[in-house]
Amino acid sequence: VQLQASGGGLAQPGGSLTLSCTASGFAFHDYTMGWFRQAPGKEREFVATISWRGEITYYAEPVKGRFTISRDNGRNTVYLQMDNLKPEDTGVYYCAVSRYSQASTVKSAYAYWGQGTQVTVSS
Repeated sequence: VQLQASGGGLAQPGGSLTLSCTASGFAFHDYTMGWFRQAPGKEREFVATISWRGEITYYAEPVKGRFTISRDNGRNTVYLQMDNLKPEDTGVYYCAVSRYSQASTVKSAYAYWGQGTQVTVSS
């Protein structure tokens, strides 16, 4: 299993970034995917998840209404559109594949993790 995240970078407050995560080595279309983030000195936390067909999504409260998770099963890719970014969104963002088909917000439900991509929100 390989998960390759990209799209991170520096954004100003109020700006936007789109993260992508391309997967290989497993039947991508059968599994829930998730995004997590980790700020310096903090635990890795849930951001968003999307079920295998994309019809169910969940978001962490701090990002609701600003972030959108989506997936393209034909391209084995999951996306995280991040709008109206805030300094507290700064961190390393990780994509992950769940052990299950059901959407989950629980970190322990995720079996494999990508290498992470840095997002920095600063003026």
